[in-house]
Amino acid sequence: MKKILFFNPRAANSKPRIPNSILQVASSIEQSHRWTFVDGNLETDPWTQIELQLSKGDINYFALTVMPGPQLKQAIPFSKKVRLHYPDVVIIWGGYFPSNQSKTVLTSGFVDYVINGPGDKAFPNLLYALENGLEDLNGISNLIYIKKNKSGEQIQEQVITTAKDELYDQDELPALPYEKLNSIYPISRYLGKTYLGSKTIAYHSSFGCPFTCSFCAVVTISKARWRGKSAENIFKDIQFIKNKFGGNAIEFHDNNFFVSEKRTTEFSQLMLHENMNWWGEGRIDTIDKYSDETLKLMRDSGCRMIFFGAETGNDEILKKMDKGGTQSSAQIKAFAARMKKFDIVPEYSFVLGTPADTESQVWKQIHSDIEFIRQIKEINPETEIIIYVYSPVPAEGSELYDAVLRSGFRFPEKLEDWIAPGWEKFDLRKNPLTPWLTKEMVDYIKNFETVLNGYYPTVSDIRLSPRKAKLLRFMSSFRYTKKIYNFPYEIKSLQKFWKYRQPEIEGF
Repeated sequence: MKKILFFNPRAANSKPRIPNSILQVASSIEQSHRWTFVDGNLETDPWTQIELQLSKGDINYFALTVMPGPQLKQAIPFSKKVRLHYPDVVIIWGGYFPSNQSKTVLTSGFVDYVINGPGDKAFPNLLYALENGLEDLNGISNLIYIKKNKSGEQIQEQVITTAKDELYDQDELPALPYEKLNSIYPISRYLGKTYLGSKTIAYHSSFGCPFTCSFCAVVTISKARWRGKSAENIFKDIQFIKNKFGGNAIEFHDNNFFVSEKRTTEFSQLMLHENMNWWGEGRIDTIDKYSDETLKLMRDSGCRMIFFGAETGNDEILKKMDKGGTQSSAQIKAFAARMKKFDIVPEYSFVLGTPADTESQVWKQIHSDIEFIRQIKEINPETEIIIYVYSPVPAEGSELYDAVLRSGFRFPEKLEDWIAPGWEKFDLRKNPLTPWLTKEMVDYIKNFETVLNGYYPTVSDIRLSPRKAKLLRFMSSFRYTKKIYNFPYEIKSLQKFWKYRQPEIEGF
C-alpha cells in the first residue's frame, strides 16, 4: 500500500492549532493508503523528522498545506530538499497560496501538483490516477498541473486548471482522524491557552463564503459558494474533543461561520449548558440582520467575540472592494453599538492604504480611516481593532486589482523569491511593497497602530496583566488624545519588552 507523508509548515511562533486541513485530506484516503504526519509547529527541527520518514523508503507522496507568509519559509526549502534527495517522491501542495500562484509554484521544478480547493475527492482521485498510469488528469476536479505536449522536437509545458467541483455536503464527509493524530502528536499539545479558555479547540465547520471581496485570497477557491456542517454534527465533534481530550473553548476558523442564522441559532441552543466560550468570523451586514433574540442566545451560549471585516469607513472604497453585501460606514458604527448591548466584542479589521490615483488621495484615505477608527472606539471602546496595510491578491477583474496592475505592481515570478526578505511578510499585510504607498505612509499607519494598541490594549493578550495594560494606556494617553503618532518609541519598547501580541499576526 502506498504511503503519504503529510507536512504542516510552521504558521506561528506559538500556540499550534489542530491541523484541520491536513486531517480533512487524510480522512479521504484513510481506507486506501497509509499515512503519517510531521507538524512544523511542534517540531524544533522538522526537516530531521521529515528525512527520518523519507529514509525508510516507503514514502511515495509528500503532501503539504501552504498558506502565504510564514508557512512558505519551510514549504519551499523542504520541498526542494525532497526533490533533490528523493526525486521519485511526488510532491503535492494544497492551500490557497498554490491555488492563487499556481504557475509560479508548478514551474519551480519541485512541486508536481496543486490541489485547487477542497481535496476530499481531488487528492484520492489524483493518487488513483498516478498509481494506475492514467495520463489524462482532466477528469479530476480541483486540480492544477503541468501538461507536457510534444510539438515536433520541442516539448511545450502548459499549466492546466481543471473544473471546480461542487461543494460537498459537509455532513457526508468522513470523520476527521483525531485518534490517529493523537497517536502521532498528543492532541493536548494543540489545545492552547487563549483569551477564550485554557484548552482552546480549533475547528472548521464550513467551506467557502458566498461573497467575492476583491482583496480576499480565498475567493478564487470558493467562487462565492458556501456549505456548512449541521449544528448537530458540529456539536458532536466539539463534545468528542471536550470529553476525550479536555477542550474547553472553541475558535471557529471558517471563512464565514455565520452565513446561516438558523444554523447559528441551533448550535447556540446546543451549547447553552456546555460552559465553553467560542469565537468565529462573520460579516457585519449578515449578523446585523440577526434578531436580538439570536444575538442574546449566542452570548448566553458562550460567544465572546466575533471577527468582522470592517475594512474602511469610506463607502466609495467599500464599493470598490466588491464586498457584495450592504455594508456601509453608518452600519459599521451602528453595529458596534448594537454588539455592546449584548456584551459580544466586535473584532473589526481595517485595510488601510488602498490604491488611488495620486499620493495626496492615498494620504487622505489613510487619515480618513484613522479618524473613523477613533470614532468606532468612542462608540464602543470594547471594539477590538486590527489594522492591515493593503496588499493585492490576484482577483482578476476587480476594480481594485485593475488599479494595482496600473500602478506597476507585480507578484514574484520565481517561487523562491516569496521568501526573500522583501516579500517574507507580504501576506501578513505589514510590508506590502506597493508602488502607491510610500515608506512614510506605512510608518504612519504602523505608528498609529502602536499608539492605538497602547491606549486600547487588546483583551486577547492573556499575558498582559491589568497592571501592564494600565501602564500602557497611561504611557499612550497623551499621544492618543493629542493625535501625536510619530516615533512612539516608548510604547514600542514596552510592547517589545512585554512581547505584546497582535491578533492579526498570531491570533489570540
